[in-house]
Amino acid sequence: MKRIINKWHSMLDMPKKDFEWHQQDVLDELQEFNEAKGLINKWSELSDVVYTYTRAHWSGHENIEYPLNKISFYVGLFYMFPKFTLRFMFYRVLGKRIDKSVLMKEVRNPKKIEKLEHIARKYNLNPEQLKIEAIKLMKNWIFLR
Repeated sequence: MKRIINKWHSMLDMPKKDFEWHQQDVLDELQEFNEAKGLINKWSELSDVVYTYTRAHWSGHENIEYPLNKISFYVGLFYMFPKFTLRFMFYRVLGKRIDKSVLMKEVRNPKKIEKLEHIARKYNLNPEQLKIEAIKLMKNWIFLR
């Protein structure tokens, strides 16, 4: 399973950060999980915990411990793969809509419009154009709503 997870993270190719950054990322996601209400929201936040934990391990920080029980890890994996893969694919399509030469590698929630401005700056794109195109594209990506 670890090999599959690492290959998947290599495909997403998110930046590898230092130990403290990854440790804090896991703790932040754990807090959001603990605050989540409702089954779907809780499951989604669990997948974020699993994602940040597996990303830390993929980044070489194997001594970061998973903060929940083992069963929750597998339940979170089941939601994590489609959730983050879909986001990754969304940003690839979005980037190509604006500039054919842009290869976006992102997995942030595109519904959080304020994050799109940061992403636009990262790829030297017009923030307003990126927001407009993201909103239009999200109408066709029903699982991102």
